[in-house]
Amino acid sequence: MKTMQIYAFDMNCVGHINHGMWTHPRDRSIHYTDLDYWTEFARTAERGKLDGIFLADIVGVYDVYRESPAPVIATAAQVPVNDPLMPISAMAYVTRHLGFGVTVNTTYEPPFLLARRLSTLDHLTKGRIGWNIVTGYLDSAARAMGFDKLPEHDARYDAAEEYLEILYKLWEGSWDDDAVLRDREAGVFADPAKVRSIRHEGRYYQMEGIHLSEPSPQRTPLLFQAGASARGQDFAARHAECVFIAGPTPQAARPTVEALRRKAEEFGRGADALKILSLITVVAGKTEKEAQDRLAEYRRHASVEASLAHYSASVGVDFSKYGLDDVIDQSSTNANQSALAAITRQAPKPVTLREIIDQMVLGSRIRPIVGSPEQIADRLQAWIEDGGIDGFNLARTVAPESLSDFVDLVVPVLQERGLFKADYAEGSLRQKLFGENGRLPETHPAARLRTR
Repeated sequence: MKTMQIYAFDMNCVGHINHGMWTHPRDRSIHYTDLDYWTEFARTAERGKLDGIFLADIVGVYDVYRESPAPVIATAAQVPVNDPLMPISAMAYVTRHLGFGVTVNTTYEPPFLLARRLSTLDHLTKGRIGWNIVTGYLDSAARAMGFDKLPEHDARYDAAEEYLEILYKLWEGSWDDDAVLRDREAGVFADPAKVRSIRHEGRYYQMEGIHLSEPSPQRTPLLFQAGASARGQDFAARHAECVFIAGPTPQAARPTVEALRRKAEEFGRGADALKILSLITVVAGKTEKEAQDRLAEYRRHASVEASLAHYSASVGVDFSKYGLDDVIDQSSTNANQSALAAITRQAPKPVTLREIIDQMVLGSRIRPIVGSPEQIADRLQAWIEDGGIDGFNLARTVAPESLSDFVDLVVPVLQERGLFKADYAEGSLRQKLFGENGRLPETHPAARLRTR
């Protein structure tokens, strides 16, 4: 049985996935603007030997529901939201092994500057940084960034392909491995003959320049992606090393997992080039009764209004215009196509608004795994075996107790069963996951852009 990977899934905001939990009297997420909140979070995650902390992000607000941002402002549904990169240096400083995945949107960030920021973090974390590649899905973000509207879904991925080519050239090809000399006596820090400008002339981007950072431990950070549409899956299979999915059951997730691995093989990377992680929410107790009591307590704070506002923006459909027993019948939008397909054309039967709301147990559409440590371990093991995945993205409920409960109650059971590591391996984030030398393998498209 392979050992699973586990990441603590969060966002630099008050309400992330399970909306309304910030109103619980023990929740501390309203202190997200304090650095101590993040360093304690990181210490807890590393105490549990978690593989990393993954910070999501959005650029824009959810304003599709009721055609207004008011519902999400009132309920703190991912707004206000701060920059996800800022807390990472502090979290890295108080930990030694914990990895960090951070979301940055290719549609709105210049590739030349992002290359430097991520290289800087790779240096400061000693090779523990990963980048979650997203192209965005909010019209509000497009307007805020000066676009007339959000670029079309597939066009965003086409542009992202070019974007990555630029980054690969900068990270892998601008500086030779032995360019930096640090020769104090000769007064030569780096050999100019081993540093080169890269050029890109494409449909979406044109640039020429030398990468501003010297080679970092991983050069290219570990690459995460969460595309679930057909175009997104192609993109993930070609570029990503870790892929996030959000299936309701292991059996429902399995076709997506198999499709991703098959596509990776078609790109010449091999099925084992991808680590596939599923989004989960866990409510743990020392006993099943304690866990069920805690779930009932949490449910009193869940916000259906915030969850509907979040979901409306995700699929590009205003759910406020539907009656409870109306079928959701939209077939295509420019937002998250896979999320919309899951409740329309790919659903086994027509889905009504009432059924969507019934799924929102804790203010999200992710049904929680609830039970004793042994029961939760059983469920996670079933996900690995029946879903074919490699691990999990663990969403928070009440912070920080949901992570502390998982670390103190569930992790020891997983370790006893040999399902989770007893300690960290040495090396960079990529080395911990894949071994080798910490660099992208020769089968990855970035390898052809390296200097030889």
